[in-house]
Amino acid sequence: MPSKKFSSEKAPKPVGSYPHSRRVGNLLFLSGVGPRIAGSNTHDTSVPGLTLDHNGNFIEFDFAAQCHSVFQNIKAILEASGSSWENLVDVTVFLVNMKRDFAVYNKIYAEYFKDNQPCRTTVEINSLPTPIAIELKCIATI
Repeated sequence: MPSKKFSSEKAPKPVGSYPHSRRVGNLLFLSGVGPRIAGSNTHDTSVPGLTLDHNGNFIEFDFAAQCHSVFQNIKAILEASGSSWENLVDVTVFLVNMKRDFAVYNKIYAEYFKDNQPCRTTVEINSLPTPIAIELKCIATI
């Protein structure tokens, strides 16, 4: 089955050699999307609510800001790929600290998914490739 790759300038650049999304049939698969600011590279200053010292320790950490940012990035990628927020059917959430962040994430998630409620899986992982605390992997329809 043929597929088509999409990228969006309204979302952060991928940290590797992969597209933001790929359409196969009427399904759209998003690569892992984090909260970095659109147009940014992998530098620490491009993560909303995060400031690190020269040793990589938190000076400022705002997990809620990261949640809002990752949702905005997902929306931008969906729209650039010919889909929409309402077409999300499956969301996999990666958190680096479930105990610290899940309650905040769950509250913000409920605000964004009042009407459309895709299937969801949330897992804790040791780390992500950049200094972020959350990443989403999504599937949507077109």
